[in-house]
Amino acid sequence: MKLLSSTDRYIARLIAVPLFSTLVIAAMLLVLEKMLRLFDFVAAEGGPVSVVWRMLANLIPEYLSLGIPIGLLLGILLAFRKLSLSSELDVFRAVGQGYARLLKVPYMFAVALMLVNLALVGFIQPLSRYYYEELRFELRSGALGASIKVGEFTNLGSRMTMRIEESRENGTKLSGMFVRAENKSGQVVSVTAERGQFLATDDPDTIILRLSQGVLIHDAPNYEKPRILSFSSHDLPIDLPDIESFRSRGEEDLEYTIPELVKVGLDSDRPVAERNQSRANFHYRVVEVVMMLLMPLLALALAIPPKRSNSALGVFVSIVMIVTYHKINQYGEDLGALGIVDPIIALWVPFFLFGGLIIWMYHMVAHVPGGQPIGALEKAFSKFGGVFKGILNFNRKRADVRD
Repeated sequence: MKLLSSTDRYIARLIAVPLFSTLVIAAMLLVLEKMLRLFDFVAAEGGPVSVVWRMLANLIPEYLSLGIPIGLLLGILLAFRKLSLSSELDVFRAVGQGYARLLKVPYMFAVALMLVNLALVGFIQPLSRYYYEELRFELRSGALGASIKVGEFTNLGSRMTMRIEESRENGTKLSGMFVRAENKSGQVVSVTAERGQFLATDDPDTIILRLSQGVLIHDAPNYEKPRILSFSSHDLPIDLPDIESFRSRGEEDLEYTIPELVKVGLDSDRPVAERNQSRANFHYRVVEVVMMLLMPLLALALAIPPKRSNSALGVFVSIVMIVTYHKINQYGEDLGALGIVDPIIALWVPFFLFGGLIIWMYHMVAHVPGGQPIGALEKAFSKFGGVFKGILNFNRKRADVRD
């Protein structure tokens, strides 16, 4: 016996195209928006461009976890909307394939994507989020080897200032050099040079700046006048500033995996506030994932427009509903984290209410003859559309008369 019939494969193709298209477009929009801000951030910190791609790679799991539920909903909704508008849905029902049978493939997609999303939000996203924050920290602290900014005065530690006119080969070859250094005893060295190059030493906390073809001015409190020296090559040691080590993972709830959230939430030795935050975040992740099992029912309920109508109101309503539910969950998580409401009540009560609404909407479409769960909205929308069309026609006729 075949696992999928020809009808199932046909429905799977109809779902797959809008599902993955929506997922790719949503991910690209989120990545592009974030990429612009990351370029500005990296440029302001003077870091290498390559770190932008590493930071974006660590954000992809978060963006996928946001895009998968919407992609699943729109994929199923647009597929069944196409079947309805082409009357193929009526043919399927006439040959004995009811809505429950037609939902076989959508639920295969839903279960598979739910498991993927569970892996993302439960295990992959916490790790990638931590690595993203670590990259931000290292960039700000200079651990990524941020280059000297051309044409600007740059402080290397608290007692050295440098300015360069040109940088080539990723900062290994510099020209138009100015360096001013001061030690604790008040001695000051000012150097101008045509060229400069950073060299590593055996000491990981010290590097050598080798200057070529320049002039050195050495001044000190006990000197009557500064000493001036011309040189063809001069090595200037530079002590690297101390870099603070990054914090350990788990100081934020978003960086805990699901088993770690459970462990923290049940640990009586932890502060109550920390336990509430962990419990709230745990229930938030779980309800967001479990809700995907109701997406096929919601998509089907909103995919079928009234007879002799091609209204796309259901698409709009579906997006509004899923975004609203997501915001309600975020608010419930905040209430649970603050200890105002128990996380179970704050997050699971909206889940069951929303789930009950979806089941009722599916029942109206599947088991009530001519049932339309958003029939009242469809009528109001059609009346508004008629009034708006009438106003446009009236204005057009007035414009024709004037002409």
